[in-house]
Formats: sequence, C-alpha cells, structure tokens
Amino acid sequence: MQPAALLFHPERHEALRGAPWDAAQAQAAIRDIVRDIEARRIAPAHWPVHPLDAEGQPPPSGYKSVYLGAAGVLWTLWHLQQQGAVVLQRDPRDDLAALDAAYQTEPDEGSVIPSHYLGEVGILLVMWRLGGSAAVADRLFAAVHSNIGHPSNEALWAAPGTMLAAWHLWRATGEARWRTLVQDNIEQLWRTWLPDDVNHGPLWTQAIGGKSVQYLGAGHGYVGNLCSLLKTAELLDPQRRELLATRCTQTLQAWARCDGDGAVNWPAGTYTPRVNGPQMLLQWCHGAPGVITALADLPSLHSPAIDALLLAAGQAIWQAGPLVKGPGICHGTAGNAAALLVLYRRSGDPLWLDRARAFAMHAVAQCEAARARYGRGRYSVWTGDPGLALVLWQCIQGTAGLPLLDLID
Repeated sequence: MQPAALLFHPERHEALRGAPWDAAQAQAAIRDIVRDIEARRIAPAHWPVHPLDAEGQPPPSGYKSVYLGAAGVLWTLWHLQQQGAVVLQRDPRDDLAALDAAYQTEPDEGSVIPSHYLGEVGILLVMWRLGGSAAVADRLFAAVHSNIGHPSNEALWAAPGTMLAAWHLWRATGEARWRTLVQDNIEQLWRTWLPDDVNHGPLWTQAIGGKSVQYLGAGHGYVGNLCSLLKTAELLDPQRRELLATRCTQTLQAWARCDGDGAVNWPAGTYTPRVNGPQMLLQWCHGAPGVITALADLPSLHSPAIDALLLAAGQAIWQAGPLVKGPGICHGTAGNAAALLVLYRRSGDPLWLDRARAFAMHAVAQCEAARARYGRGRYSVWTGDPGLALVLWQCIQGTAGLPLLDLID
C-alpha cells in the first residue's frame, strides 16, 4: 500500500443534497422511473437514445445491449416486477422477439459480436431468462464458446464477461455442457494471468483499441476478471482457490493508495496517466466501488487484509460524496451506493446501509434534475434510470447485486 496525496478529484463529486431516507419515497421514485420507461417506449424493445449515451452514430432502432440498451431495460422491468416492486402495463417477455430481430438487423456495434455487456451474449441471456427457450440456450452456448480467446481479456468484451452467462446457465440447469464451458473459460483466464514483477503481478494485459494496457478496475481490468473467478471458485481445486485469494490480496495491497484518514482507492491502471488527465477515479468502472463489488463473492473473514482494504475503500467513497456525472451505476452515484450495499452485506454493519441509502436518495434528486434538463429519462440499466430503480429497491430490501452480473432472477 502506498500513500497518495489525492484519492479522488473533488470536482468530480458533490455534497449530499438528497432528501432523508424514506422507504415510501424510494418506492415512489421506483414507480415514477418505471412509469416513465413504459411511457417512453417507441416500439417493442426500442427506447430513445439519451444524448449522453449517443456515442458515434446509434442505430435507428436504438441500442439493444445489456449495458446501454433494451435488453438491460427489459430485464430490469421484469426483475422489479418479479420482486414485487412494481406492476407493469406490458409484459417484458412480449418484446423478446422484437429485441432479437432488431439486434440481428442493426447490431449496436455495427456487427454481431459475442460481448456480454455490449453484444449478443447479454441479449441472449436476457432472452433465455425471460423466455426459457432451448434454441436460445444453444445460440448462447455457441456465442460464449466463440469468445473464449478474445484478445481484450476483460469483462466488457471478452471471456471474463461472457463466461458469466455460462455460469448462470449451469447454476440454473445443471447441464454438464455449461459446467465444461465455464471450466474452459477459467482455463483461459488462468493461462493469461501472468507474472509481472515490475507491476506487482501477476496481472492480466488487455489489448484494447490497438494498444496494450493493464487496467485494474471492474469495467475493463483486473478486478473485473477476479469477479468472474470468484463467482466460479467452486470449480477450482483447493490449491487454485487458495492461490486466487493470495494473488488477489498481493496485487490489491500493492496498488492501493491511502490517505491519512484510513481511506483507500486504486488507480485505473498500471500505466502513467496522460498529462492533465484524471489520476484517480472513484466510480464502478475504475476505482474503489468496482473493487468492492468485484470482491463481493470473496467470503468475509477469509482474508482479513482484503476485508480491511474494502472497508477503507468504502470510507473513500463516503468521504468523496456522490458523483457529479449523475445517478447511474457504471460511473454514477447509484453504482457507488451499490458498493456500499455490498459492504453492508459483508459486514452486517448498518452504517453502510445508511450511507448507501443517503447516496440513493441523492441519486433520485440527480435523476429528477436530469429529466428536467433533457425533457426525458435515460433508458439504460448501467448508465441510466433503470439501474437507479434497481439500487433503490435494494436499499429498501437491504440486498446487493449488479444487473446481469450478480443478478439474473
């Protein structure tokens, strides 16, 4: 662990300003978000693309992926109804055929790709979970298998993300083929987890955008890969399970940056940040929140050093305050609240639940302000309003879990 003068950039955060926690107000906010989502549906499985999500030239039929598009929205609506949080006007399962057809005709990334977050695997996982089709399961198997060797070697594009679909299918069906597929993905991760004495390895190296880089965060890097190994740890032999915990502790301790108040954060990667660029981020995709959620499946008290690091990471989140970027999960206030919920689940300390609820109510105020500014909501589970609705429900229930990463039911 190394000292750092700055664990976060104050201009990226703001003071808490949301209403005091009130379960009834949180429930009302969930219903309001869901009403807006249902009212703004343009066509089956088609919502308008928010200006903040409109990178490049979005397809005319809108985004379809789990991360930015209709698959994530449909799953969130279905999940909230399954949980008893809302009553929907339209059954999300009625949109599955339109979702599939739209993606095959106009893929989000210009071509059909296997990616869990941004491509076909996540969409097929939603279709299978809501529809239960054997034909969809076969397509999902083929897509996950085809992605094992993807060179980016991180969760958004490559095997560490797509293997989670196989994991969910194996847990749900018990079919041997899914277990074998998970094991094949584990072997890919283990083969590419290489020693790096210079950068306190072993680490994974990502090939992204024509460059080679070593990210540390949950979105593209080290802890995102750890998350998949921790979820599937029961398929590891005892020696590998112990090595997994040892390597996890070694690398996270080496790269942790601390301040004088006992707070901890991690840089985005092993590289030197660009001049005038952010040195430290504190959001799910890069920084402490993603580290906390990625290690949710490491049993509490298994590694006291990691337990201490995660609590210190939660302290950094609380000290920094909500994110200016908005209410979403990936790089917003709801994602940081989700990390605090994980700490509550791990520790049982109600302090973390109280802090998660404070962040969630702030995110409600951010959502309302953004809707007033843009005249519409943001219809994506990882960057927009559906993700906030999910986290609000978890704050009411005292539960934790990220959409279609931890949660599938």
